[in-house]
Amino acid sequence: MGVIASGHSDKAGGLGTPSVFAGWPVGLARLALLALALLLAAAAVLPVGRPDSDPGARHTRSAGTAASTTTADEDDEDIALYKAAIRRIQAGQNYYDFIVPEQRARDYPVNPGLAVRLPTLAYLDAWLGGAGQIVAAVLLMAGVIAAWWAKFGEDPNLKRLRRLATAMVFVGASLGLNRYYFVLHELWAGMLVALSFGLHRIGQGGQGGRWIAAWAAAALALAIREHTLPYVLLMGATALWLRNWREAAAWGALVAVFLAVMSWHLAIIAAQVLPGDPHGPAWLVMRGIPGWLGNVVQSSNLRWLPHWLAGPAVILMTFGWLGWNSRAGVVAFLLSAGYGAAFMLAGRWDNFYWGAMIAPVMFAGIVFAPRALTALGAAARLEGLRRTRVVLA
Repeated sequence: MGVIASGHSDKAGGLGTPSVFAGWPVGLARLALLALALLLAAAAVLPVGRPDSDPGARHTRSAGTAASTTTADEDDEDIALYKAAIRRIQAGQNYYDFIVPEQRARDYPVNPGLAVRLPTLAYLDAWLGGAGQIVAAVLLMAGVIAAWWAKFGEDPNLKRLRRLATAMVFVGASLGLNRYYFVLHELWAGMLVALSFGLHRIGQGGQGGRWIAAWAAAALALAIREHTLPYVLLMGATALWLRNWREAAAWGALVAVFLAVMSWHLAIIAAQVLPGDPHGPAWLVMRGIPGWLGNVVQSSNLRWLPHWLAGPAVILMTFGWLGWNSRAGVVAFLLSAGYGAAFMLAGRWDNFYWGAMIAPVMFAGIVFAPRALTALGAAARLEGLRRTRVVLA
């Protein structure tokens, strides 16, 4: 049984590891608490779904309802496109020979070229087949859970929180078994990001870190969906900050290879774009907080909750990582908050599935939220919180 004392000290609750809020000025801590309270209040009332006034959205179902309400003859338009690509590859056709005409025939934009997905997942799904996709999804989910169980187990201060945190990883990763979305790029890329971060161990000055397996999982995720790039950049920046030069070079090389491959991909697509092809709608929409909340809620198991609970849960999952007093906890916060900021600036309502890129990582953060709140309250010197003892079973 772990006990968190809420006194204001460099050791958060006597856990032996400094809180990230240790040494914060009182005024700054109180401003942070106020900002958190306002975010939670806003998240409880702001919408997490597409407004009725939003025109022309292709996706109309959340990740949770689609599989239960859709038959093979009623596929979402994106899903139907991806399945058609898989069938044509299985028939022996080359992806780049058909994908632009296929999208054009289905009234999908091919300009800009980023509207055309990289071929990696289509070839993998075609090779695996239906049964193989199920096996791969089960193995990937098991790998994610095992990686995080081991990661949490290396922190002796977590004790029984290890079980709770790993259980929340399972809740976040379980959506990866949704067969309807096996053709969706974000589903696999997001699970691979969760696997990569679970496998990663942060060292310093080249000592104590483990990153090769994490790098390999991230490389596959990046080959499937370019939305993995923020994660790769964050891991590279972390390695640089901690002077892990070999690791930083490996992440940098991955970015360079990705940019070269993406340039090649875009050049092939551009050569097939016709003068009459319309430009696709902009992705820079700036939906604000509803964009962040909506993406994560609709592409995760939070969809089962009423919005006034689901929205604040996203905030607590993100903030809560600061309660895991470790470098990994800080990186997890930056990762979750970074994707949240991106979703506030970019993506239309029909791009809600982008949230699957980060949802599998986020869920465990809520387990550490009581610790983070206690530590921040202590830094703010709030008398009620200073006298509190939070007992974690």
